[in-house]
This record gives sequence, C-alpha cells and structure tokens, in this order.
Amino acid sequence: HFKKIAQCEPDLPVMLYNIPGRCGINMSAETTVRLATDVENIISIKEASGNFEQFAEIRRFTPRDTFHMYAGDDSLTLPLLALGGTGIVSVASHFIGNEIAKMIDLYHKGDVEGAMEIHFKYSHLFRDLFVMPNPIPAKAALRMQGWSVGPCRLPLCAPTPAVEKLLHDLLKDLKLL
Repeated sequence: HFKKIAQCEPDLPVMLYNIPGRCGINMSAETTVRLATDVENIISIKEASGNFEQFAEIRRFTPRDTFHMYAGDDSLTLPLLALGGTGIVSVASHFIGNEIAKMIDLYHKGDVEGAMEIHFKYSHLFRDLFVMPNPIPAKAALRMQGWSVGPCRLPLCAPTPAVEKLLHDLLKDLKLL
C-alpha cells in the first residue's frame, strides 16, 4: 500500500504511519525497513506501536541521515529520542508546541535533565488527551481555549462530562486556559 502510494508521486516525500491502535494491525519492523530502503521517497515514519524494541530495530537497520523516525505518542517522545528518534507527530503540540520543541532541543543539546523537567511537567496532558479516543479530548480542550474546531465525526461522540471536567482542571493547572 505505502509503496504504491509513494510510487504514484515519486517527487513527494512520504511518511509511513504505524498506528496499530487505530488500524488494528502493526506494521512490522521488517516491513518498515524494507520500505525505507527500497523506496527512495519514503523518508520517515510515525511509529506509534509503543514497542521500544521495534523502534530500535527499525532505527538499527535504516540510515539515520535519510530516514527519520517520529514518536507517535507524546509520552514516548523523550525516551524514543534516546533510540535515535527525530521528534514527534504530536497531539499535545496543539497546546504546548513550543515546550515540546524546547524539550527535543534540550535533549539534543545534552540537557537531559531539562528535557525531563518538561516531559514530567506535561506528562498528565500527554496521558489525558487520550482518556477517550483521539480526537475527542483534543477537540474538547481546544474548544475550552476558544478554538472553533467543530464536533467529532461519527462514530466518535462528544466527551463525557467527567472528561470535560478532567481536561478543564488539567488545562487550568497547566495555565493553558
């Protein structure tokens, strides 16, 4: 599938998406490595398997200078940087994009403690943006900030009152409201 898409537009860069929680199937490290090495315009992956061993195996067998690996879960960004990750395809960045960029920058500059401070400060945001299927909590939180993001499409539903309160209290605590 990814190979055919990449071949249709060979001048466009292609990012693989491995999100087993959404798709119901995991793209193996072997498949990712084969695509990354065989198809010139496949240049990156959003790796959201949550499997550190798989991430490391992909990194081990793909060129670091031409194939970029992005965490697919905000909470795994910092640990995956240690395995050669490039960054994150992020949900939390809708709220704290500058802080996530700073965390990644601090890590790359060798200030792991500083990066950890940012990670720990926002760890509950990383967690609570997924208390219901995405994008339900993210859209609810963006609406609380005054953004006009519209409702989620079916089959997704509105957030529960308990989720709305959880997000409101969290955003308030983090001074994001």
